[in-house]
Amino acid sequence: MVLSAALLLAASAGLGLWLLWAWAWSCSGRTRGVGGELVREGSGSRALILTAHPDDEAMFFAPTLLGLTRLSYRVSLLCFSAGNYYNQGAIRKRELLQSCDVLGIPPSSVTIIDHRHLPDDPNIQWNTELMATLLLRHIKANRIDLVVTFDSGGVSGHANHVALYSAVRFLHSQGKLPEGCSVLTLESVNILRKYISILDLPFTWLQTQDVLFVLTKKEAQQAKKAMLCHKSQLLWFRHLYIIFSRFMVINSLNFF
Repeated sequence: MVLSAALLLAASAGLGLWLLWAWAWSCSGRTRGVGGELVREGSGSRALILTAHPDDEAMFFAPTLLGLTRLSYRVSLLCFSAGNYYNQGAIRKRELLQSCDVLGIPPSSVTIIDHRHLPDDPNIQWNTELMATLLLRHIKANRIDLVVTFDSGGVSGHANHVALYSAVRFLHSQGKLPEGCSVLTLESVNILRKYISILDLPFTWLQTQDVLFVLTKKEAQQAKKAMLCHKSQLLWFRHLYIIFSRFMVINSLNFF
């Protein structure tokens, strides 16, 4: 009797998870919570994805990048390091360009800052004002309308990720961003939500956020293909990340 009840409970839980999974994928390809603002501005507007390392664009921002492309934004990438922590900078630059090509960003729209005072190192605090100066120069030179980067949690808490947020926050608080240039930050979530992939969508759906991008199954494969370009970084746990991370299929973001 007890065994039968346990089997019934397990079957019910399995069915519930399957229904949740099916519902979540039925919502794929959606952009939500923007009040039409991004859609109205998308055609021809310039969006900049601001990252700290080669692979951030695929690991964390693929849903936003592909979602903005879907809305007819002209998307470019500014990466603040060559990822040379293990002396693989040259390899990682090539991998970044390959990944961006998969995601639809041509080499001419990819900029890598390899500054000696901004090394790829979680133990070194990047200088906020130096970063802000370099970033503002890039924004003005390329007439950027929208900057997308990490929030104060940096998704993984990496110091270099958080430094990007600090630099953008500095420009925003000082009123130095060009008129009409908006900022979106990628929402960090707790570790449980981070690793339940598309099943996190109901929780995300109920939260307050300004923008939500959900990839289609085809786009999710595109994001996975981009991440697989970073062969030097594909340790066993990153293969698990590709399968289970909600950031490979869902991005929720907020405006400053």
